[in-house]
Amino acid sequence: SLTLPSQVPFARYLAMNKITNIKRYHIAKVYRRDNPAMTRGRYREFYQCDFDIAGQFDPMIPDAECLKIVHEILSDLQLGDFLIKVNDRRILDGMFAVCGVPDSKFRTICSSVDKLDKMPWEEVRSEMVGEKGLSPEAADHIGEYVQLHGGLDLIERLLQDPKLSQNKLAKEGLGDMKLLFEYLTLFGITGKISFDLSLARGLDYYTGVIFEAVLLQQENDHVEESVSVGSVAGGGRYDGLVGMFDPKGRKVPCVGVSIGIERIFSILEQKVEASEEKIRTTETQVLVASAQKKLLEERLKLISELWDAGIKAEVLYKKNPKLLNQLQYCEDTGIPLVAIVGEQELKDGVVKLRVVATREEVNVRRESLVEEIRMRTSRP
Repeated sequence: SLTLPSQVPFARYLAMNKITNIKRYHIAKVYRRDNPAMTRGRYREFYQCDFDIAGQFDPMIPDAECLKIVHEILSDLQLGDFLIKVNDRRILDGMFAVCGVPDSKFRTICSSVDKLDKMPWEEVRSEMVGEKGLSPEAADHIGEYVQLHGGLDLIERLLQDPKLSQNKLAKEGLGDMKLLFEYLTLFGITGKISFDLSLARGLDYYTGVIFEAVLLQQENDHVEESVSVGSVAGGGRYDGLVGMFDPKGRKVPCVGVSIGIERIFSILEQKVEASEEKIRTTETQVLVASAQKKLLEERLKLISELWDAGIKAEVLYKKNPKLLNQLQYCEDTGIPLVAIVGEQELKDGVVKLRVVATREEVNVRRESLVEEIRMRTSRP
């Protein structure tokens, strides 16, 4: 699974500091325990962004917000099509119980189910029966459920299911899932979200909702490897974790998401390579340049004015740089504008503003330069 329990240090922190209510995000390095496949963006150490909401709240409101955040991030990054699969630990456990899986085999069968996104049902079934000693009837029974996915309609159908609706855990889970989907409908994101009974996220500390975001077919057809990059985010509800670290066993309900930054970067890099675009590596809005020699003082005066006005500006650290080198620097780093000072401009009280992409140049009065730069670099 993509996420390492970065929730564990977070839960420990809450317990040690007696915090019962917090909402935070955190970007840091985490470490993988198993042997990673480096080629597919599974690194041994990697950056992850975690978002967690801890506290006693009414059911499913924070959970829905976590899913909204994942949806927003994946939409904004324009990584291509994605799907967020949602399930609930209680629905899984209830399903195993009604299908006749003995308690002692819940976890091991759970990890088999979790392989359904990579293996066909036949292989998963034979692993359950052959390696894990589950009865063929129980396996077939599970098969009827784990191949189902959908939305509110499926939740309604399962709430009427004669077997599942008899199980207290499953019924609770389905009730909450219904609530969750109602909130997700209000957030307008159900189009990308699928209630998927095969999602198991093999980690023991999840207690309720679990979710995982996967990228679907990438846009560039000629890259074989990128058909499914698999999971880019995952998480769920872990209500029991803080209590494990609290000396008095006080519980703090928590729900959280982890977003795999490195994996997202490796996909973005692939996309950029395929499209041969330049990536802008700087936030600098303007380079202060000069066309003649002996104008370092004037460049420094002007850049100081721009800095004081909150404009992100740079200057080449050379006394007399060639204009061509200054323009080339903007091309290479993606700086969109060049403010050029020359003898004539200084006399006329203007600055020549050059748009790097189109090479158009305009003379701007020095006192309106800040406004002009802001206007041209504010996001469309």
